Amino acid sequence: MNFEPHPLRGTVLSEVHARPFAPIETPSRVLHFAFLTDAALAEDDRLALLEFLGARGHRGPEKPARHHRVVFADTALRWEQHAEFTTYTWEFRCRGPDVFAHPAMDLAKSMTLLPQPGPHMVSVDLHLVAEHEAKDWRTGFDAASLAAFQTETGDAIAATDFHVGSDGFVRMLVVDRGMPPLRAGTLVQQLLELETYRSLCLLGLPAAQRLQPVVRTIENSLAAITAEMTTSEGLLANRALLDRLMAVAGELEAGASQTQFRFGATRAYFEIVASRLAALQERPVEELQTMAAFMNRRLVPAVRTCSAIEQREEVLSDKLARAANLLRTRVDIELEQQNSELLKAMSERTRLQLRLQQTVEGLSVAAISYYVVSLLDYMMDPLPLDALGLPPKLVKALLVVVTVVIIAWIVLALRRRHKE
Repeated sequence: MNFEPHPLRGTVLSEVHARPFAPIETPSRVLHFAFLTDAALAEDDRLALLEFLGARGHRGPEKPARHHRVVFADTALRWEQHAEFTTYTWEFRCRGPDVFAHPAMDLAKSMTLLPQPGPHMVSVDLHLVAEHEAKDWRTGFDAASLAAFQTETGDAIAATDFHVGSDGFVRMLVVDRGMPPLRAGTLVQQLLELETYRSLCLLGLPAAQRLQPVVRTIENSLAAITAEMTTSEGLLANRALLDRLMAVAGELEAGASQTQFRFGATRAYFEIVASRLAALQERPVEELQTMAAFMNRRLVPAVRTCSAIEQREEVLSDKLARAANLLRTRVDIELEQQNSELLKAMSERTRLQLRLQQTVEGLSVAAISYYVVSLLDYMMDPLPLDALGLPPKLVKALLVVVTVVIIAWIVLALRRRHKE
């Protein structure tokens, strides 16, 4: 069949088989590292890994690949890239029967041959041993924080205290009670992912703690502004309140935008941790707490703190928006009142100007008539009015009346034309 494939068909289908479980033989030592990486750092890390593997005669990951595993003579390397972090997992065959006897830093020298991909976040030292070699497996952990469980089928015990030791590693122990290699590899990868996602999930807690006093200050500021709104009067006072409200809203949005991704990632990582814990199907080991109990006691409060800060930000944002709308409405109403008063004043001023203009027009009729009559008087002086039997004073009086009527008619005609 020659169907035209969707551009993302290959990516979607390959994602189902991404990051497969690899079998691990007992006994083994696994060192796991996680580094925060953005897009640029991830690409630089991939190129560095290509150079590292190429120098040792191995093929590196292709550009679309986000997972690669290579086996060396004395170790195996598993490389994975995720949305915001990159992991390196080194697998070693144990050199002795004693649990954690060999320093992890000596084995970690392989990691130092590569440039650091980004800020270091996680280091795990996991030891997979047979049951007969781990009779006193509790001695390497802090008894107060020790969390352990046995699998549902009873084929393994896993333990850790989640403490970072003096060597910088969180120690984990898996006691093999008869697991096949693939089952051991699955359990080891689940534990490593559990620690990785637990650490990344807690990245949101410092951000939430940093925002707590900021959010509290904004809540107090909003309360003060809304209280002043009940007594403020006048355009200037309301505009000043609106400016203060906008400054508070800007501060809130700045903090929310900076932590939006972090809080969203915290929720996502917490859900992954919960799914990994469910997949482990823990059964208690004597009086010890399980890993799920440890997480519920330590991780859940941190996630709830992040959620509480996020919810407070959302509630504050809604309240600020309502208060801003109320203030804008009051400012708009006061502006409309001012504009109405201004229009009334302009209308009154126009009316006065019109009356003044009409007065001036009335006076102009008399003035123009006076000048016209004066000119006509000069024109009539040479005329022999007496000889014609016309009294000069009577003629001038009639001339004044006629001139005034004509000038008034002309002014009125011009006024009607202007009105039209």
